[in-house]
Amino acid sequence: MTFSVDNLTERDIAKTIDHSLLRPELDDAFVEDGCRLAARYDVASVCVRPADVRRAAAILADTDVKVGTTIGFPHGNHLTSTKVFEAEQALADGATELDMVIQIGALKAGRDADVQADIKAVVDVAHAGGAIVKVIFENAYLTDDEKVRACHLTEAAGAEFVKTSTGFAPTGATHEDLRLMRASTSPHIQVKAAGGVRTLDALIDVMNLGVTRIGATATAAIIDDFRARKAGGAAVAAAAPGEGY
Repeated sequence: MTFSVDNLTERDIAKTIDHSLLRPELDDAFVEDGCRLAARYDVASVCVRPADVRRAAAILADTDVKVGTTIGFPHGNHLTSTKVFEAEQALADGATELDMVIQIGALKAGRDADVQADIKAVVDVAHAGGAIVKVIFENAYLTDDEKVRACHLTEAAGAEFVKTSTGFAPTGATHEDLRLMRASTSPHIQVKAAGGVRTLDALIDVMNLGVTRIGATATAAIIDDFRARKAGGAAVAAAAPGEGY
């Protein structure tokens, strides 16, 4: 089925969105307002910085919005033991979704066993605590062969999602990469697009490529546009690009 405004509901749109609150300069008020916005639009999750997980979990405790955070962000080259500690702390603070960055340099060096072990260590902690893992490749730095290998390693390690990017690299999600990632994983592995999906039309486009989650800062603009079109109104202009995600 081809997705369009006509055959989607507001919930279909909202539950593809991980509302991103990751810019380093965001203050407490901005994070708290962002969590309340996520609750108001009933998105899939917020993705907050590790230091903000407890605050986000408290604000969203009585909602259907999950709390996610980052592991090994944004460069991925933390020791595995550090990533495991980050994951354990995030779960203790209330996160139920973990977006972890692979060891990019190890993948490029051909140390695939090390990359898989790094992912699996975080996956094991997450699954023991009832959480899921989205594995960020940072495709801007990878060849197509490396992207395919990363897909296979992620699936072998037991993670739920493959994800294009952090949003802080030179480029984010591309249609070519999304097609490649969808073709390189089994159907039960989900695909998340991050970086550059800022409009309703862009979201529907990637949904038609098999994407089930996006990282977004333009959440309100996307959902308001959907509401307007469903009501027969004019399209709502997208918000100006915010943080990288």
